[in-house]
Amino acid sequence: MIKIHIKATNFSVTPAIQDYIEKRLAVLERHVRPDDESAHADIEIGRTTKHHKGGEIFRADLNMHIAGKNFFARSEKEDLYVAIDELKDEAARELASWKDKHIGFVRRGGRKIKNMVRGIYTKKK
Repeated sequence: MIKIHIKATNFSVTPAIQDYIEKRLAVLERHVRPDDESAHADIEIGRTTKHHKGGEIFRADLNMHIAGKNFFARSEKEDLYVAIDELKDEAARELASWKDKHIGFVRRGGRKIKNMVRGIYTKKK
C-alpha cells in the first residue's frame, strides 16, 4: 500500500480532488510489493501563477519512494484533472521501465550462474 501525501500550492484541495488523486494512483500499487511498508508518494498540485487565466497553469508533481528507489514525474496542463492523468501515466511508464530493467538484471545474472554451473562460462576480457 502506498501512503499518499498531498500538498497544494496557490489553491486548496477539495475532497473531490483528493479522491480523484487517490483513485488514479491506485493503479500504481501493482508495482509495489505487498510487504513494502515504506512505499510512499508525495504529490504537489497547484497553479503555476495566480494571475494567468489561460494556458498551462496547473502543475502536478509526484515524488515516489518504492523499494529503496526514488521516482519523479511532473506534468503541466490547462486542466488540473488532465495534469493528474498525465502524471499517473508518466509515473506508471517510469515504474514499468524500472521493473523491466530489474527483471532483466535478475535473468541475466541467473543465466550467468547457470552457465558457470554447466562449465561453459568464460569471463570477457
